[in-house]
Parts: sequence; structure tokens; C-alpha cells
Amino acid sequence: MKIILLRDVKSLGKEGDLVEAKDGYARNFLFPKNLAVEATPGNRKKWEERKKLQRAKEKEEEKEALKLKKKIEGITLELKGKAGEGGRLFGSITSKDISEALVKQHNIKIDKRKIELKDNIKTIGKTQVEIRVYPEISASLKIKVIEG
Repeated sequence: MKIILLRDVKSLGKEGDLVEAKDGYARNFLFPKNLAVEATPGNRKKWEERKKLQRAKEKEEEKEALKLKKKIEGITLELKGKAGEGGRLFGSITSKDISEALVKQHNIKIDKRKIELKDNIKTIGKTQVEIRVYPEISASLKIKVIEG
């Protein structure tokens, strides 16, 4: 029996997939738990419409991500830190600090987990950090650490 998955089902497929399943498995497990619906012509039409809307939404999100990337790459974030001899900071600058500074200085809200910081910044100077704005789109943020 052909079915359309409403949610991800282990060993069968992902949400929105059109798959073949055994009748008993579909009727006794997938349908009662609202994990799938039968692939009737009406359901297939709804599924196609939903897929079209999802694709349009993804395109819009990607467009917004590209705008955000351009905005991020055009700025230099200035962070202050207390430093000792040789320009080493007391403490370090973390992805959380970068995220908070982006909001304060440029009104750009980025989740700290999207900032790819290999090691915390521990010295005064200039550096670059990658920020994942969309699954396949990364922006390079310039950071200038000054003594303050």
C-alpha cells in the first residue's frame, strides 16, 4: 500500500515521503498513531500543495539568510576586554559574548550555537569568525578586540 508519511518514521522514511508499506503495518500502526495517511488522489494533491508551500518558504528563508550574510560580512564587531602583558586577555571572549555584542551594537540576533568559534578569543587584535546563518550558508564576521 502506498502511504504518505506525516512524520519521520525510523526505517521507512522522512516526513512528506511517498513510500510503500505493508497493509497491516500501515493500518494497525501508522494510521492510528497519525504517522501516515493513505496515498489517495486527494491526499496526494494536498501533499503536493504542502510541498510547494514548503519549498516557497525555504526559498524565502534562504533569501533572508543571504541578506543577513551580506549584512554580517559588512560589519566589524568591536569587543572590549581587560588585558595584561603581551595583549593576553584576562578571561576570554566566547560565542555568547559575540552574540550579545551583535544584538547591542548592530541589532542582529544570532544564536550562540550558530557561531563557529574553535577556541575562545584570548588575545587583543583582529580575528574572523564563521556564523552559520542557514544550513548551507555561512557568513564571515570580522571581530576587533580592544583593551577596555
